[in-house]
Amino acid sequence: MVSQPILVILMGPPGAGKGTQAKRLAAELGLPHVASGDIFREHVKRGTELGRKAQPYMDRGELVPDDITIAMIIERLSRPDCERGALLDGFPRTVPQAQALDERLAEINWCISAVPYIRVSEPVLLRRLSGRRICRNCGAVYHIEFRPPARPGVCDVCGGPLYQRPDDSLETARRRLQVYFEQTAPVLAYYENQGLLVEIDGEQGIEEVYATLRDSVISMMQVPA
Repeated sequence: MVSQPILVILMGPPGAGKGTQAKRLAAELGLPHVASGDIFREHVKRGTELGRKAQPYMDRGELVPDDITIAMIIERLSRPDCERGALLDGFPRTVPQAQALDERLAEINWCISAVPYIRVSEPVLLRRLSGRRICRNCGAVYHIEFRPPARPGVCDVCGGPLYQRPDDSLETARRRLQVYFEQTAPVLAYYENQGLLVEIDGEQGIEEVYATLRDSVISMMQVPA
């Protein structure tokens, strides 16, 4: 039996497939998938005090201050469905956030079980991020390398033209990755110093990535498979 809640913090850059893997792992472990973006939207929709504080920052496209974000996360972890623990996705992104999270977790007698990091090289991430194409008519999504249409530039579903969103351009993808790696490298070192970090090779196939992720997390949790 697990004597205290399990908290897994899954990390990975844009394009690493973290969201898909997080949902699958959370389901298998029987834990809620707690994504910071979902928490923000929920509080704003419900009109909570924390949501009212966060909304002006979100409306301006700014980062929500750490104290508000952590308060939302701690509130989420206090709900009945998190009695056994949770899988946290999208937070923390900076060392001050990680330190503040540790302090608040100590107050509620939680500790972090594992911090798996899905590692993918920048060239592979750029290929994944910049290869997406979307149909202007029906919104079907393709990838020029991994899920190409039967005819280049033409949607298989409706025959509409495919286009690349500005957010998916190579230059934008490069900027997103630069920001991510600059912010996250110190966080990875922070958790590595605590003996919590485990790196997962994200350039394997999807099933291989998941199997490695699952086995690594279960091993660190010391929970029978």
